Amino acid sequence: MGWYAWGIRSETEKRMTIEFEAIEFQTAHEAIQWTEADGRGVAVRVDGKNLVVARAEADRLAAAGVEFAYLHDHEMPDGEHRILTVPVN
Repeated sequence: MGWYAWGIRSETEKRMTIEFEAIEFQTAHEAIQWTEADGRGVAVRVDGKNLVVARAEADRLAAAGVEFAYLHDHEMPDGEHRILTVPVN
């Protein structure tokens, strides 16, 4: 696990930085597999990084206005799997 920081600038040019703990993966598929195998956390994409964070961390990021997306493995009717992103904020 590593610590990550996400920063934004508001209209008044004040900078806000939010630190959160996450595990980074090369691909979205690897992140989703980790959550399924471990049974803990959720797969998200923040600033182009595929991460696994605790559910409480994801809730905190959402409440703070951080733009990210949940990552989900979806099985299509033909059996093909696709990764879907569900944007937040």
